[in-house]
Amino acid sequence: MWKWLGMVFLAFSLSGCGYNTFQSADEDIKAGWAEVLNQYQRRADLVPNLVNVVKGYAAHEKDVFIQVTEARARVGAIQATPELVNDAAAFQKFIAAQGELTGAISRLLLVAENYPQLKADGLFRDLQAQLEGTENRITVARNRYIEAVKTYNVTVRSFPSNLTAMVFGYTVKPSFTVENEKAIAVPPAVDFSTPAPVPTAP
Repeated sequence: MWKWLGMVFLAFSLSGCGYNTFQSADEDIKAGWAEVLNQYQRRADLVPNLVNVVKGYAAHEKDVFIQVTEARARVGAIQATPELVNDAAAFQKFIAAQGELTGAISRLLLVAENYPQLKADGLFRDLQAQLEGTENRITVARNRYIEAVKTYNVTVRSFPSNLTAMVFGYTVKPSFTVENEKAIAVPPAVDFSTPAPVPTAP
């Protein structure tokens, strides 16, 4: 009898000091992070086709192609496991790599401004539209992750749930910072409404 009463008391104690909240918040973070990774992977998968299409019209833009390829390789070299969100240094390294890829993709798309035929290519326009849609989904997924981490971190720091956090080893998790947002929040985009002048030989 005392054993059962002790278990009931323990269950109410854990519930009242935030244990269940930690479990729920942690699951929200895992789900949010999985979606962030899914959308980043979707973007990475679009890059090779995009590079190949641009190469067909601007093969001499080698520096841009190399930058995109290397940036994508750096992203792929990082093991983006669920545990990454528990390592602030690894998390920032991952975000920095994604920011580099964003910048490289932007430079690749800007190449199209000097190639009207490339801008008119149906496959290129389709890939650019897919990329823009993916960037928007990345933004949505990232914002959901930010909110999930915010809820979790507030629970870690608040009394009396902070006592539960200390007992069970729960610590704050890293999130996207203002600097991260400046680097990656703006989707790469090119205005295709006005044809660019055709480059002429001197």
